[in-house]
Order: sequence, then structure tokens, then C-alpha cells
Amino acid sequence: MKKRFTEAQTIGAVKRLEAGESAKDLARELGVHQQTLYHWKKKFSGMGISEARRLKELEAENSKLKRLVAEQALDIVMLKDVNSKKC
Repeated sequence: MKKRFTEAQTIGAVKRLEAGESAKDLARELGVHQQTLYHWKKKFSGMGISEARRLKELEAENSKLKRLVAEQALDIVMLKDVNSKKC
């Protein structure tokens, strides 16, 4: 899936929305649904561009760590099964 908007564009849209621009007009201009603007506002409100990039990096790292934990949990279950069959 291709990302259509950069962090800078997303933050710019949120700032325009917070400045009082109509969500309907802004959504039409950007080619997104109004709900997308509200989702961006909820996620990025009060952030700068560098903070948004850092958030993206942290979310990617978090998902990677969650995958590692899930894989290790499966390994532990597998080893317990193998160990219980030996006895």
C-alpha cells in the first residue's frame, strides 16, 4: 500500500483543521474522507514534524518487538511439548 501523505503534509492538514478551516472543504481539497482528518487530528494534534517521525519509528519498533515476543512464546510452547513427550 502506497502512503499518500508525508508526515509534514499530515501535520499541516491537522494544523489547518485546528486553525478553524472547514473539515469538509479541507477533506475535499486533500482527497480524503472527513473521518481521516479527525483520525489524524486525534493522533497528531499538538505534534511537530520531528515528533510525528519519532512516533512512526517507535510504532515500527514496537510492532517488531511484539513479533519477537510472539515467536519466542511459540518456541517455549514447542519446547515444552517436546520435553513432555520425552518423559
